[in-house]
Amino acid sequence: MKRFLVLLVATVGLLFVTGCGHEECCDPTDTKEPDPTPAPAPSAKKHPLLLSDKHEMVLGTYASPPLLSNGRVDFTKLLNQLEALNANSYNWLIWRNENDWNDLRLFLPRAKKKQIAVWVTVVPPSESKPIAKWNSEPYGTDYLRWAKEIGQLSAAYDNLVAFSIDDFAYNLKTYTPEYTAKMVTALKKGNPNMHFIPCCYYRQLTPDFVKKYEPYLDGILFPYRAESEGANLQNATLVEKEIADVRKLFKTKMPIYIDIYLTAHSRLGATTAEYVRETVRRGKKAADGVLIYTHPNPEKDTEKYNVVKQEFSKK
Repeated sequence: MKRFLVLLVATVGLLFVTGCGHEECCDPTDTKEPDPTPAPAPSAKKHPLLLSDKHEMVLGTYASPPLLSNGRVDFTKLLNQLEALNANSYNWLIWRNENDWNDLRLFLPRAKKKQIAVWVTVVPPSESKPIAKWNSEPYGTDYLRWAKEIGQLSAAYDNLVAFSIDDFAYNLKTYTPEYTAKMVTALKKGNPNMHFIPCCYYRQLTPDFVKKYEPYLDGILFPYRAESEGANLQNATLVEKEIADVRKLFKTKMPIYIDIYLTAHSRLGATTAEYVRETVRRGKKAADGVLIYTHPNPEKDTEKYNVVKQEFSKK
């Protein structure tokens, strides 16, 4: 009997020791089974200008939407093309068509269903009447009104994320720091989450400009033209250098969105498909986003359309 009791005690002791390798974790009152399900990984933070976390950066096209026979925008075709391109953003240009503002209102809810973020661009005095044939309608060169209306519209449609002005830095007689401050205030009164991202070229981004305007900017739309070597649409190798040069000017971490010419420039001529490919590839590495100017037509610009599709689809 003694031998049996000794063996029994020894066996129980062995089971106790092998059941837990650490004395402090052996709580006899804890009968809860361990949960075999691993803790979920923290979700990636969504980009402030995007509607989903599918992409890490802005990838979009700008202007030149497909049109219906009546001259209005073909929303279905535009959204299908953006989806095929793997784009997440579209920059809506208000110019040359008196229906642009009304069509934007119709486009926004449709774009939201496809998780397309929308920017809106109006043109400056240098591209308005009487210098040009068209204005941005219906508010023309009243940019305080534009800011107010766009801010209020973005409050109704949260996929309207950015307001831009083309050739902003060419028109600083209009856009003084004081006027710009009022404009941005009007924009963000409608929606504090709206971003003001004007179009500014390499040579215009000087220390003096940045000192005066940095407080009012949420980013720069940067048309790449290799201006550090004189300006052309053939050399893609200066993308990283020029974006780095621009970043150094700002005290804050200013987002830079490269704007790449797909269609021809009036003075610098046309681009090639390989130039577009290389510029997009470099832009994705160096910038905070890539916009293609203008939206490629899959029938007329087939080669470039396919290049954008391929490069936007790469990680």
